[in-house]
Amino acid sequence: MNKALESLLDLLDLEQIEEDIFRGVSRSALVPRVFGGQVAAQALVAAGRTVPAERPAHSLHAYFLRAGDPGAPIVYTVDRIRDGRSFTTRRVVAVQHGQPIFHLSASFQTYEEGLEHQTGMPAAPAPETLPTAAEMLPRHLPAHVAERLIEARAAVDLRYVDAPPWATVGQPREPRSQVWFRTNGKLDDYGNHTVDSLLHVCLATYVSDMTLLDSVLLAHGRGGWAVGDVVGASLDHAMWFHRPFRADEWLLYDQESPSASGGRGLGQARIWTQDGQLAVTVIQEGVVRVPR
Repeated sequence: MNKALESLLDLLDLEQIEEDIFRGVSRSALVPRVFGGQVAAQALVAAGRTVPAERPAHSLHAYFLRAGDPGAPIVYTVDRIRDGRSFTTRRVVAVQHGQPIFHLSASFQTYEEGLEHQTGMPAAPAPETLPTAAEMLPRHLPAHVAERLIEARAAVDLRYVDAPPWATVGQPREPRSQVWFRTNGKLDDYGNHTVDSLLHVCLATYVSDMTLLDSVLLAHGRGGWAVGDVVGASLDHAMWFHRPFRADEWLLYDQESPSASGGRGLGQARIWTQDGQLAVTVIQEGVVRVPR
């Protein structure tokens, strides 16, 4: 197993310090705050630890309240809102330095037979035909920025279908982007830990915050956080998990931005398995400001 992936799995293996109270640590990010995808994934881990394994997560809704301090632990407190016959609801508050930094509500459901349909998967080239991040990033970014970005994403094999925003600065284009992603190694049981379905969902949650707002930047020819021509942060995040998937198998993240206004940008996306199953729907709004 890739060391970076093992480090990420350790990051998501929260310490339980009391009933319904968990503690997590952080890893370095590109900006001097905790990566939002990490907090969301850890909060979902905390919620899932209080739910029977036969009830997988089917949705989450979250707000980013304050920038997290990467040098301090994060305490996750789970509130058992409801345990019904089919659905379980949990609320999680993440706290640092005595203040809430993140709030998540998640719902879990027992498996049921029901109506089935989905829209068609969009066209995309096979992921194996696309360059890796290590191959592509140094072509478009200063060496020190490329190295930090590659290191921050080393646990994930993420491949852009089209040029990312920082490769086409000053060239506005359609606010849509696609990336393929999977973990950088197979998710087998490791150490004393068991890799379960909740972990696959939490890993997709982690990755979902990496590129979703790129589509906002594309509409305006902005390069984004990697080149510093915008200032941004995630505000809220919602995900619906429709069908089972594995985070160590290729997933297509098809993203677009229908609107930007008031210093905010909206991204919406769908995540597909390689065989065409609609696995996840994602919506996120973030602050997107042009520095003065």
